[in-house]
Amino acid sequence: MTITVGFDLDMTLIDSRPGVSLAIDTLAGEFDLPIVGSHFAAHLGPPLATLLGDAGAPDDLIPHLVTRYRELYPAVITRIPALPGASAALDAVRAGGGRALVVTGKFEPHARLHVDHFGWQVDRLAGDLWSTGKADVLRAESAHVFVGDHAGDMRGAKAADAFAVGVTTGPYDADGLRAAGADVVLDDLVEFPSWLAEFARTRG
Repeated sequence: MTITVGFDLDMTLIDSRPGVSLAIDTLAGEFDLPIVGSHFAAHLGPPLATLLGDAGAPDDLIPHLVTRYRELYPAVITRIPALPGASAALDAVRAGGGRALVVTGKFEPHARLHVDHFGWQVDRLAGDLWSTGKADVLRAESAHVFVGDHAGDMRGAKAADAFAVGVTTGPYDADGLRAAGADVVLDDLVEFPSWLAEFARTRG
């Protein structure tokens, strides 16, 4: 059985918080907004425009903020590390003859910068997708598994009839991920290769 595994990006494969915090602090300074980057970065998952609105940005300013943020973001790519086990998790999928996808809410050109920065080999990258919006790509790619850190990721997995793997490296704890539909919860991606081997054995 060839297994196709999708991964979320922010707080699943990468720890976006240092770079996002810096970019948001710069943005807030330029537009004189009372938004604190570290607080903003603690709530990653939903689309940027939604997060900006939740942080108190005026509705009519949000399109301009999104445009400027996208201009600022490439400069912070190198400040954003891979999370523990991320590279090994992707390698484990491909080593077993499987296909690895990255399906993320992040602006796709930015997501590509991260994938290229780490030299990750993925079979498909799809960006600008959130929650159940990820299901169309997961279904089109016949994904068996989707891995994410957010309740929205679990909802996306279930909408695509994929096995939902939650990791507690983002804003949700194990109970929150299970409540959102996670079939299994791991502490982080360090545990993923051994879990995948067992999953493949039982499904094979």
